Amino acid sequence: MAHLAIDQDYLTQKLAELLAIPSPTGFTDEAVHYVARELERLGLDVVLTRRGAIRARRRGESRRPARAIVSHLDTLGAQVKYLKQNGRLELVPIGNWSARFAEGARVSIFSSKGIYRGSILPLKASGHTFNEEVDTQPVGWPFVELRVDALARNKDDLIELGIDVGDIVAIDPAPEFIDNGFIVSRHLDDKAGVAIMLAALKAMQKANVTTPVDTYWLFTIAEETGVGASAVVVPDIASLVAIDNGTTAPGQNSSEFGVTLAMADQTGPFDYHLSKKLFELCHEHDIAVQKDVFRYYRSDAASAVEAGHDVRTALLTFGVDASHGYERIHLSALTSIARLVVHYAMSEVQIERDAEELAKGVKGFTHQTASEAEQDLKPDDTPAENG
Repeated sequence: MAHLAIDQDYLTQKLAELLAIPSPTGFTDEAVHYVARELERLGLDVVLTRRGAIRARRRGESRRPARAIVSHLDTLGAQVKYLKQNGRLELVPIGNWSARFAEGARVSIFSSKGIYRGSILPLKASGHTFNEEVDTQPVGWPFVELRVDALARNKDDLIELGIDVGDIVAIDPAPEFIDNGFIVSRHLDDKAGVAIMLAALKAMQKANVTTPVDTYWLFTIAEETGVGASAVVVPDIASLVAIDNGTTAPGQNSSEFGVTLAMADQTGPFDYHLSKKLFELCHEHDIAVQKDVFRYYRSDAASAVEAGHDVRTALLTFGVDASHGYERIHLSALTSIARLVVHYAMSEVQIERDAEELAKGVKGFTHQTASEAEQDLKPDDTPAENG
């Protein structure tokens, strides 16, 4: 479908603009403003939760069983834990990431008196002073500190600068968009997912696509700390597809190319029927796809289910090398997922029973084996008459 081609220039532009907006969990307001404005520009009505999670509805031919696509605006980061007597800052991480990848990072500190720049350094950072101890010191958040690029010789100087415990520290993404399609940056998790959703929406709006049911486009603000899509799902939504990073690492089946369909994460398997449908749509529309299982991973989908939402869930991922570190992806994966999202939104509803949260009896309920499904197609058995 040439008229539904994904605009790669738009996708990469949105990704670059999103990466330029600091948004560690707890500091996402500006990213919310940016995405809400873009959704409105694309013609969608936008509502926000009190804290800023975004829900945009694109109307279909029927209201139920609605579908939702979700990604998260928040990223990893850090917070000031303690003002040290040497004028430097002790940190705690926001989200789950290793201090190994914090060492050497350039950062912004958001204080009551303005924004300061700085660097995260190991406690023993000078080879001329510590020699081999630079290499033998432990790795961990207690073994790094933030050097502020201001007059900060001691704790009193830090207080004078307006820096305090709890201040948010945003890590520079340092993005590179390479001509061969590779993209290297921090925070591709999950700003690439947000850009994918915007690109898919743009293609649908430009082509005036009709969908059989409403689609909701959700953007959460605290996925990295486990909250995710807990407060943004509405009862009309029957199926929730999360878009997030996969892990291209030894022992994993993820790829930086095409769609990586997650079959399970640390919270258990994703929905059998929704995952099967997405996999079949990839083959139907010639979209490269592979499956993977993640052991140390959770997403917006898990947060929704744990919050009590009875929705089918699936997870589409773009393969990320060195996830939660110095991340790398390829434009191929982003475009592939955007195409799949469009085809999913356009596809016919297979489980009509999902239109209701509760339905009487098992009529129309799904099967997971072909033999049992065939039984539903047979006429009811009738007792034989006595001779």
